[in-house]
Amino acid sequence: MGESYRYDVAILHLLVSPSHAYFGRARDGAADVPTTDADAAEVVAGKGIVGDRFFGKAAHMDAAVTLFAVESLEAIAAELGAEPFNPLLARRNVVLRGAHLVPLLGQDFVLESGGQSVAFHGGRHAQPCAWMNEMLAPGAHPAMRGRGGIRCRALSSGLLRRGPAVLVSPVPLDPSQAGEASLLRPSRLP
Repeated sequence: MGESYRYDVAILHLLVSPSHAYFGRARDGAADVPTTDADAAEVVAGKGIVGDRFFGKAAHMDAAVTLFAVESLEAIAAELGAEPFNPLLARRNVVLRGAHLVPLLGQDFVLESGGQSVAFHGGRHAQPCAWMNEMLAPGAHPAMRGRGGIRCRALSSGLLRRGPAVLVSPVPLDPSQAGEASLLRPSRLP
């Protein structure tokens, strides 16, 4: 990885769900699907999180795992004058505290937790869907744009565990910016 920067973060939640909960019309309500807030999640290189709806799906190989900074939800709730949101309602796989994620778009990076390391490639923004207005609060969908987390490809296999973790980045990050909106897009040039 060359030069790297290490940041203490926390893995707060590991969401694993075998199917989509948000599809169709919001007025019909979310689907009742089994969802686990796991203590540990098994990541398989090139496939994603075992048991998750995107695991091994060809259309999602480059974006099978979503990472999300809980500070984004806290900032959105404050902006909307709402009570704190349940982070699981955003349906992101790995909810972190202290992780400035946007600079990781287009980068290879590592999450170390529970004595194991899992490498990822930051692929693209995890765009929010209109369901956020229904599941979180009116106005949450537009407020979440640019801070819905990042979708990643798993580069190595391993176990992620809830609790203290280290984010190893090839670029400097600013953890104080974890909840800030950004429309930065990775370059498509080599």
